[in-house]
Amino acid sequence: MLLSVKNAAWTGGILCAGLLTAALFSPAKSASLGSLRNALRVVPHSPSTRASGQDTPQASSPIPATQSPSSQAPASNPFVVVLDPAHGGADPGARGTGGIRESDIVLDFAVQTKRVLEAYGFQVIQTRQGNDNPTFDDRSSIANAQRRALFITIHIASTGLPGTVRVYVNSDLPPITDPAGLIPWDRAQAGFLAASHKLGDLVQGSLTQRFKGSPDFSQIASVRQLRTTAAPAIAVEISSVTVEERTSLDWMATGFAEAIAQGASAFRAQSPMPAAPGVSP
Repeated sequence: MLLSVKNAAWTGGILCAGLLTAALFSPAKSASLGSLRNALRVVPHSPSTRASGQDTPQASSPIPATQSPSSQAPASNPFVVVLDPAHGGADPGARGTGGIRESDIVLDFAVQTKRVLEAYGFQVIQTRQGNDNPTFDDRSSIANAQRRALFITIHIASTGLPGTVRVYVNSDLPPITDPAGLIPWDRAQAGFLAASHKLGDLVQGSLTQRFKGSPDFSQIASVRQLRTTAAPAIAVEISSVTVEERTSLDWMATGFAEAIAQGASAFRAQSPMPAAPGVSP
């Protein structure tokens, strides 16, 4: 289930490149996109407090065509896809009848999506491998530590038309005006919103071809996992845990994985990664 930034409490902070022993997270501190991109490690945090709700969805831009596994990036210019199975640990996320737990299903979807993305030539990192619950900042930090990353967080909705999928892009963030090029940690996504919209529309278009009733365009919401990510970043939400049997969701996994891979591949072919300040392309 998607979580809104608007009311979410979080332990804020920044990652500084070159600090191997510690990094303090504080909303008052800031770091350049270059430092975010070159962060050398993820610093553990206490679990973040989550809040429910989301902004009213809005339509985005048209959808370009998707591509096949043959459209792979050169090995010298790899893209890393960071897959984020939402929730985990003591936070099961949305829960449905028959013991359906969002945290379990999204992990299974991530494992299948990873296999297909690798077949398309992507390097793939998961934010969690089992039933643990990394903090929001830890999840973002994994993507921020990569030179060329796409961040995709996977959720299951508690409502919605079963068998459909929606892609969300973070809502607009205030422009960054610091003359030194420094940005607050909780606005790391600001410089990547245009790329995120493009990625979101490509993935949504591919999903809609497979899951009838899904929107034609990506939508906008304040999603906590996206806000602190210095990379093209989207949230993908499957509907819904209200189904009677888990098999009603499991059947979607293969088409879901293929759609994510096709959308990411099309983005890779069309979009050189936006260069963050201080980071070589």
